[in-house]
Amino acid sequence: MAKSKIETFIGFCIKSRKIALGSGAISVKKSGVYLIILDGTAAKNSKRLALKFKNRFSCPLIICKSGFDEIVNKPSCKLAAICDKNLAQAIKDCEESNFELYVEEGVDI
Repeated sequence: MAKSKIETFIGFCIKSRKIALGSGAISVKKSGVYLIILDGTAAKNSKRLALKFKNRFSCPLIICKSGFDEIVNKPSCKLAAICDKNLAQAIKDCEESNFELYVEEGVDI
């Protein structure tokens, strides 16, 4: 099956080492995070952390509905931060059914 554009952009981030995988790797970042990606199957604590990072770095949050750990090729990975401004913008601009931009309107994730 062919990869989607977002999967390809995430692959570029991995190859160029412009991605932080997991909450531990994201929490040590001081700045330079332009997009947070959360696996839709993540636990409540991971969702809370994703919102915390979203607010801390003032960046958008995208929710992957399924298969996120396969996309980043890291088992049990539920959270990632994109650290390249142009790739983050390209991912955010893509509209795909498996990825959804999180909008805060009193709706809990």
